[in-house]
Amino acid sequence: MKHLLTLLVMLGSFQHALPESYSCSASEFKLDGEYILGGLFDIHHRSSSVVYNRPVIVDCSRQSFTLSSYRMFQVMRFAVQEINNSSLILPNVSLGYEIFDHCSDTFNFQAILNMISRNGSIQVLRCVNEYVSKVIAVAGPFRSMESMTVAPLFAMNLIPMVNYGSSSSVLSDKWKYPSFLRTTASNKDLIQLIILIIQHFNWNWVAFVSSGDENSQNGLQLFKSKLKDTKICLAYAKELNEMSDHYEILQQLEDLSIEVIIVFARQSSAVAFIKSAIKHNIHSKVWIAGDSWSLNKNLPRLSGIKAIGTIIGITETVMPLPGFKDFVYLSHTQRNNRPTTCEQTPSGRTCNQACDLCSDVSPEEIIGENPSYSFATYSAIYAMAHALHNLLLCDIKGCSDNVTVYPFMLLQELKRSNFTILNRHIEFDSNGDPTCTSYAIVFWNQSGQAQKVGSYETDPAVDVPFSINNTKIHWYADQVPVARCSPECSEGFAKKKDGLHQCCFQCNVCPGMTYVNYTDNPYSCINCRKTEWSKPGSTFCTQRSVEYIPFTDPVAITLMFSTGVLLALTLAIVILFALNYDKPVVKSAGGPMCFLLLGCLSASSISVFFFFGKPTVTNCVLRYFLFLLFYTVCLGCFAVRSFQIVCIFKMATKFPKIHSWWVKHNGQWWLIAIVFVLQLLLLTTVFTASPPTPVNDMTSYRDQIILKCAMSRTVIMFLLLTIVLASLCFIFSYMGKDLPKNYNESKAITLYLLFLILTWITFCTASILYHGKYLQLFNAMSVLSSSYSILFCYFLPKCYIIIFQPQKNTQQHFQGIIQRYTQNISSK
Repeated sequence: MKHLLTLLVMLGSFQHALPESYSCSASEFKLDGEYILGGLFDIHHRSSSVVYNRPVIVDCSRQSFTLSSYRMFQVMRFAVQEINNSSLILPNVSLGYEIFDHCSDTFNFQAILNMISRNGSIQVLRCVNEYVSKVIAVAGPFRSMESMTVAPLFAMNLIPMVNYGSSSSVLSDKWKYPSFLRTTASNKDLIQLIILIIQHFNWNWVAFVSSGDENSQNGLQLFKSKLKDTKICLAYAKELNEMSDHYEILQQLEDLSIEVIIVFARQSSAVAFIKSAIKHNIHSKVWIAGDSWSLNKNLPRLSGIKAIGTIIGITETVMPLPGFKDFVYLSHTQRNNRPTTCEQTPSGRTCNQACDLCSDVSPEEIIGENPSYSFATYSAIYAMAHALHNLLLCDIKGCSDNVTVYPFMLLQELKRSNFTILNRHIEFDSNGDPTCTSYAIVFWNQSGQAQKVGSYETDPAVDVPFSINNTKIHWYADQVPVARCSPECSEGFAKKKDGLHQCCFQCNVCPGMTYVNYTDNPYSCINCRKTEWSKPGSTFCTQRSVEYIPFTDPVAITLMFSTGVLLALTLAIVILFALNYDKPVVKSAGGPMCFLLLGCLSASSISVFFFFGKPTVTNCVLRYFLFLLFYTVCLGCFAVRSFQIVCIFKMATKFPKIHSWWVKHNGQWWLIAIVFVLQLLLLTTVFTASPPTPVNDMTSYRDQIILKCAMSRTVIMFLLLTIVLASLCFIFSYMGKDLPKNYNESKAITLYLLFLILTWITFCTASILYHGKYLQLFNAMSVLSSSYSILFCYFLPKCYIIIFQPQKNTQQHFQGIIQRYTQNISSK
């Protein structure tokens, strides 16, 4: 482009005049007026790429004819005529036009130079603001590459270009293309619509087939960039050109199992590709047609077009142009009466304002041709006229004739365009793109018509910008096709990427205590929080239930009531024993030691009340401290009592000195005191260093948090004394198994110890197998059972004798039993 601008400067410096012999007399290409609008339409299209060794000017009339562009050409002529016939926009001002057949983006510069010239020459002036070119504005050209090539030439003097067909987003760059505006939509809106269609039908495995022109390549780049924020994967991308092997491309699409194919290419390339698909028996695909061929009139008539699948197209909403039909018929009549000619120089070069085949085109063919860009062309001419209206200060009476219209002034007015035509609002944003564009989504139905099935509006004021009526689309399989690399994972399964594309994956179930969040990251299993849980294959975590035994629990109430009963029984026994303190039964039970035993039993039973409610440091300490301290004293009393019984009946005769010392110094009370102090010191030391604390057990059950009291490993230190005392009790009790029946507490103690051992073996087994909240109940029951076993096995039998067998509660009865025991021992 820089080289081209340099060339133009050199041309202007030498004031090279343009050949007047290039002017054409054809009425369809030229119209005189006070203000001339330029028009560039590729009525013919040069598709071959030939390398020339000498300068040439391409004769467009010898290239392939493009009927759709010829229709747009007629729309411009119609719009100018309509404006000239109106007294509202430019009263007493006539518009003219100079239109060229722009069939090449590199060999048609003579038309551009003609437009930017003044009086047949291009001059480089010191003040470009005073330069008035032949045309005040230009409509076209159609293709993006053509626009990008010629736009810098018009930008030199800020000659406005109001484009009707170039949709490349590159042209929105005002630093490079300051005088470029357009009434057609940018590719960014077209690509966004394609993505919305794909997302609407939940497709994610698609192909994008483009052509080598700038517009298609820009569309491909935009598509790739927009995919980053979606779950769509571009499985295949291919550029079509003259050397493309369509069969190979179609076979690659089949091998990749691609069901949705976007054909965003120029019309000629797209038509050839679709014809190849028909030829090679491609079946059951979804074809998304770009705006260049979505309203093609010939393809739907081809035999076999229905077999290739479903064709969905996007196009700007077609706006009927009132009066255009009559204009075409009238123009056809005038053309037949005066054939188009183009004066040529002796060398045979053409000015590209001739159309030999145009006379052969019927009005019906023009009217029935693809109308996709007709309104864009129509509104581009009207935008120029409205800008000129504002610049000339026009009103009902007329327009001012004292205003010199410079192209840059018209450009400023064009940027401020804000008018409505045929119920469509025309306005440009800061990039020169239309602010409001209406798109139609069409479906090629069974009758070969492009039936509208949806719409897309870029106007932010529209409540529902995108909509598709699914019921109007007849799918080749009678249901929406599935276009996915991998089937969607079942609920609770995380995706594991398989290959390069995120759409290709394997499904792995998320284990328990994890979940998959399909919105944030469907590719990993996320760990639940510590206070949450989940089953295998979950998509969310559930809050764990917090479990503990409240005071209102029925079992807790039962145990507390049982504890109250035990305390009441203990008190009753204390009273009963106090009343019968001097009787032999009370003395044989231990005398004053019974009251210490019953007191410690009551104190240890109170610990049951601290097993309920939400655990705190206080109740964790008290539940273990009270029981372990006072119940150990109970075991100490029983150990001493068992030892005393054995001493009285067996050791007194064998070891009289030991027995005498024991009785003289109250050895039993010293031993109990030592046990109490030692256990108290152990408990105080351990509980101070590492007290039982409330903990949240989160490992035993995945759906529960068990609130409990945790004991440190040092618990064995104070359990050791308890175990030693229990063992001594059992040994001494067993040694006294053959003592007199009515004087034998050893048997009672042995029975009690058996119950005690069975109780705590049961609890230990339960604590190994079960870790729920009811383990605290089992603990409280074990404590209560330990207390009740003393009551039932040791004290209640003596209470029974005191109350119901008073004859056995006499001194004579006990002495008789002892005498018989002594005689039996002596006889042995």
